[in-house]
Amino acid sequence: MTPSTMLQLGTSAPDFCLPSTQGHSVSLGDFNQAKGLVVAFICNHCPYVIHIAPRLAKLAAEYQQKGIAFVAINSNDTEMYPADSMDNMIVEKSKREYTFPYLLDESQRVAQAYSAACTPDLYLFDGQQKLVYRGQFDSSRPHRISSGNYDSSKNQATGEDLQRAMDQLLNQQPIDDKQIPSIGCNIKWKVGNEPDYFG
Repeated sequence: MTPSTMLQLGTSAPDFCLPSTQGHSVSLGDFNQAKGLVVAFICNHCPYVIHIAPRLAKLAAEYQQKGIAFVAINSNDTEMYPADSMDNMIVEKSKREYTFPYLLDESQRVAQAYSAACTPDLYLFDGQQKLVYRGQFDSSRPHRISSGNYDSSKNQATGEDLQRAMDQLLNQQPIDDKQIPSIGCNIKWKVGNEPDYFG
């Protein structure tokens, strides 16, 4: 299990321009008009992402209607982990009914720019694209039965930590800076791409 690095609050969202499952590129500037932006580093195969995926899809669809934009980025090494390939991302987006862009960070430079460490790793930026929340989706975790075998039925994800931060942002209320790191599988770095904060 790898925790998020907890990038400093107030950090400006690092720029990106990445290919999406829809066949076109998506950049940070596409979200300039949003009241807030959630950047979620996820993938297809990680049990921690699978655990939150149904609730993430619903929460995103709800808060997009309120003016919060969402974008998901997969930064895993797709050669070593073909389950996270673009073709499988296309399947995953459809399967999960994600209403937000799902992007592939093949060079892994965007993950490095965000100091992303795990999947899921979640960041909420305000309307000026300054970081106001980073950390866990909620306190739930999938139950490990055995190697590669997890159960999410007993402790389902709610997204309450991210949801609380989004509500505070929309209501122009102070966002509690006591935030709990996300926990998940480490981003699968290509050999030579491992950042200083990894390991």
